[in-house]
Amino acid sequence: MKTLLKNCKIVNHDKITEGNILIDGEIIASVTASADEKADKVIDCKGKYAVPGLIDLHVHFRDPGLEYKEDITSGAKAAVAGGVTAACPMANTKPVNDNRIITEYMIKKAKEDGLIDIFPIGAMTKGMEGEELTEMGDMVEGGAIGFSDDGKPVCSAEVFRRAAEYAAQFGSFVISHAEDKSLAGAGVIHEGEVSAITGLRGIPSESEEVMVARDILMSKLTGAHVHICHISSKGTLELIKWGKSMGYNVTCEVTPHHFTLTDKELLGYDTNCKMNPPLRAQEDVDAMIEGLRNGDIDCIVTDHAPHSRDEKAQEFDLAPFGMTGIQTMLPLSLALVEKGVIDMPAFVRLTSYTPAKLIKKNDRGEIAVGKLADIAIVDPDLEYVFDMELNRSKSVNTPYIGKTLKGAALYTIKSGRVVFEFPVK
Repeated sequence: MKTLLKNCKIVNHDKITEGNILIDGEIIASVTASADEKADKVIDCKGKYAVPGLIDLHVHFRDPGLEYKEDITSGAKAAVAGGVTAACPMANTKPVNDNRIITEYMIKKAKEDGLIDIFPIGAMTKGMEGEELTEMGDMVEGGAIGFSDDGKPVCSAEVFRRAAEYAAQFGSFVISHAEDKSLAGAGVIHEGEVSAITGLRGIPSESEEVMVARDILMSKLTGAHVHICHISSKGTLELIKWGKSMGYNVTCEVTPHHFTLTDKELLGYDTNCKMNPPLRAQEDVDAMIEGLRNGDIDCIVTDHAPHSRDEKAQEFDLAPFGMTGIQTMLPLSLALVEKGVIDMPAFVRLTSYTPAKLIKKNDRGEIAVGKLADIAIVDPDLEYVFDMELNRSKSVNTPYIGKTLKGAALYTIKSGRVVFEFPVK
């Protein structure tokens, strides 16, 4: 089947052009100024952006084992509603994704659904216990694209070193959940003015920064690629900038909530804003924005972390960390474009092009002839209330339910097939 996307503003990581995109089967067949190509289906995208399908390097789809929160099918439905065509689930499932069987199960289930591609991130250590390395080579053969005990830090520097060295042997990389548990203790929000006002126990920024410094030095020691996930503090970004300036193989990511919200959201004790790392102070948010502006941050991810209503309805200390985000990444990131922090090519670089490069998937991340036809048609000016009807996740633990957002995927195309259309009310 041939599909023609005509009158597009075609956005790649380095430029914007105007033209038409002809899709033949699963592949982009041509990108041309001519709109006379014959096709079975024609979508007029006049005034809208065509961007490569977003790639979310950091999600928690809870499948297998915790499907009451989310599963691969519901996570994929939420993903395509946000213009996301590929996602990388972390390993803290139940049982933990520490073996090839679970890795292959995740990939197979996503293929059966046909909505997005799943590229699993395997556990660094068996059971995510921080002691014995997993069989990384076997998991890479099964489809794992990286390794992390995200949700838990690998406390032993020796174990982290060996994991980094081992992953590198298979052309893979490790992803650091940077948290010194001895400093974080029983903290539940950022340590600062708001923790003092609310009486909630604080987590100092240094609990993140200490481990970031260690893991940058592990990259120095091993030469391996170390990716720092969900950075949240000004000090962390300064350390990463230093590591990069020294030539170490270090990259990093940031979530929309860490460049949009501050710890003042917790003055109302809203457990939907309880996350790890916590929302931090305004100076940290400003640092994240500046890091996106000048290119020090490599990509935007969601850390999509669904939980049930009952779990989040507990008293603050007992409620789990995390919020959903895969469906709101696009509008929150487009807000940076509207404010002039980044331009549309930088948006594509942060949400698709660089993520594709990091996981070595060269068939996507660009709108170009021969690439996989994973495309989102985006209206940056569409305003809507993100309500229960629009939410596609099983869970609703997000502060954005009921809020007006701006910017949406009108169509999400996966491997040449339209898998989502924005509902017209």
